Amino acid sequence: MRRRVLTAVLLLTLAVCGCGSSPADPAPVAEGVVRVASYDFPENQTLAEVYAEALRRAGLEVSVQHGIGTREVVLPALEQGVVDVVVDYLGTASDFFEPGAGSVHSDPALLQESLARTLAPRGMTVTAAAAAEDQNGFVVLTELAEQHGMTTLSQLAAVAPGLVFGGPPECVERRFCLPGLREVYGVEFAAVHTMPSRAATVEALLTGEVDVGMLETTDGHLIDASLLLLRDDRSLQPRENVVPIVRTAVAEEAGARLRSALDGVSAQLTTIDLIRLNRAVAIDDRTPREAAAQWWDGR
Repeated sequence: MRRRVLTAVLLLTLAVCGCGSSPADPAPVAEGVVRVASYDFPENQTLAEVYAEALRRAGLEVSVQHGIGTREVVLPALEQGVVDVVVDYLGTASDFFEPGAGSVHSDPALLQESLARTLAPRGMTVTAAAAAEDQNGFVVLTELAEQHGMTTLSQLAAVAPGLVFGGPPECVERRFCLPGLREVYGVEFAAVHTMPSRAATVEALLTGEVDVGMLETTDGHLIDASLLLLRDDRSLQPRENVVPIVRTAVAEEAGARLRSALDGVSAQLTTIDLIRLNRAVAIDDRTPREAAAQWWDGR
């Protein structure tokens, strides 16, 4: 009964927030099942599968619920008890709960400790962060970059008034996306287009619908030589190490095996792993679960 009520709370949150694009409703699961939720982009869905498999191998029953929505939807769902585990990124998660906190520390260990202190009173436990890191990246066609002698975000500012930007809906409000580009680099675009997915952003770049696109720095499409990731030369982006966040009640109920399972993955996961996982999904057409299985096969 309690889970049905909490699911209703999430649905109300979705209706009020209006965030994301048609997020999936969390499916009801049996008591005692650990509910791992992902954000609405492929890398996070793949990471959810990687960490979920660790929990299965530790003897826990697991349900994976993909694409529930953006951070504005998923983290409140975690706090309210609608889901149990979310794989997040240190800097952005820190900033979500305490604006400005994501940029306070350049040391991931200190950032993880700070986030853990912030979330403990909210009933959430921050486990160990991985070496794997994925930041927001801003990408242009290599041809456009060469035309303007542009390799950095500082150089983008001079030509941005004549360019069109494409990125996820939340980009217009996120401090490490458009607001940060304006504040740190003075970047103002001629127009901003909302993209429904990272794949759509890549397609829009290649077809000329947009000139600058927001992609993650580990995006599998960046192996394409026609795309260039502009360097964040003024360090707008915080440290974004992968970090699982767990409902404390669930962590305590499951005992040491849950935390050990999550920490075991974080101890092995590298940025190169993220790139390979993303390529498996974006280039090789594997599902997130298939890509995760491939990662585990290599352990």
